[in-house]
Amino acid sequence: MCSMRLFPLFLLLALVALMSACAPTLTAPLGDPQRPYEPERPPQVGDILHNPTGFYVDEEAMLNAAADARIVYVGETHDNPAAHRVQLQVIQALAARHPGQVAIGMEMFVPAQQEVLDRWVAGELSEKEFLRESRWHEVWRMDFALYRDILLLARDQGIAVIGLNAERSLVRQLSLHAPDALPDEVRAALPEMDMDDPYQRALIEAIFAGHEAGRGGLEGFVRVQTLWDETMADNIVRYLADPANARHRMVVLAGGNHVRFGFGIPRRVFRRLPTSYLIIGSKEIHIPPDKQDRLMDVDIPHFPMPPYDFTVFTEYEDLPAPPVKLGVLLENAPTGVGVAGVMPDSPAARAGIEKGDVLLEMDGTELQESFDVIYLVRRKQPGDTAHLRILRDGTEVEAKVDFFIPEENEQPMTRDK
Repeated sequence: MCSMRLFPLFLLLALVALMSACAPTLTAPLGDPQRPYEPERPPQVGDILHNPTGFYVDEEAMLNAAADARIVYVGETHDNPAAHRVQLQVIQALAARHPGQVAIGMEMFVPAQQEVLDRWVAGELSEKEFLRESRWHEVWRMDFALYRDILLLARDQGIAVIGLNAERSLVRQLSLHAPDALPDEVRAALPEMDMDDPYQRALIEAIFAGHEAGRGGLEGFVRVQTLWDETMADNIVRYLADPANARHRMVVLAGGNHVRFGFGIPRRVFRRLPTSYLIIGSKEIHIPPDKQDRLMDVDIPHFPMPPYDFTVFTEYEDLPAPPVKLGVLLENAPTGVGVAGVMPDSPAARAGIEKGDVLLEMDGTELQESFDVIYLVRRKQPGDTAHLRILRDGTEVEAKVDFFIPEENEQPMTRDK
């Protein structure tokens, strides 16, 4: 009688024990989520690592995988030519595999430049006309030589180039005010904004701290970074969701921080348009001493995902010919281009150019606006010369400029990783 009464209690205890055994147990992650399989050896310049598997692969294998995705994000270090060669290789591979069905989405342009981009691809503009009409030196400001091969490929093969980035005026306003404090017409121009991604915020906070900017402007910095990512995602989807582009693919060129780990542009695109994608990035493992100062001092958090599907290991390179400068501050003039100032010990100063001079002609080309001077100087290399015709106090004089790179003219910190 007593044993019969104890049986239900025994059964209950047994069930509790069984259920406890089946309950999930929280344990530490096995391995490194960013690199679940350790490669067989340290990487060398030129290696390509498939991060999810830990295998090194050749270029053909990476490009074949890229050709299977509808969107390929290729993160870049803006001022490293090696990163842009990777982008060029990816575009060439996809264009060969899907002729007439590939577009290039570029962080470097905004939608307001789209008409100029279309005319460039159609072959209607010379390089000089393209640079002037796109306002390249105002909007992006990087050396055009870094992107020339990519844009020439687009023009030669008729590959559409799509401007992805946010307009500066919108960026400026959102950096100062939260969306709900903006005028209605400005708020209406904003894309759908997800401000709650914890991984993106952690990355932005790390970058902000690395710039030693304190915390006063952190929220504005978060809003701007989110605006950039959401705007680029929105413009990618607008293009790919257009029925006319139903079979098209896109190679997206953007700074590494916009695509690395996938929570920048890629996740925001997928929220709008679930489709296949691949992320490729480059990592500099050989950085010459003269480029160490280009690295941002940022302590990146350890995120629970690989940075890219494929990492291409590179050297931090320079363009074959470093850019030279004339060393003058330019201003408008009734005729020619005025000189508002001259940098000490610059090529202009050594050539005897003075504040108040008016530049009329360079190497036989008439100068009508500041862009004319900028364009001609950008085509010079160290050791080149230029012959100037100058108006000074009502008298025309001539000057010969010898271009060189001053030792103190260090490159600005432009790394975007």
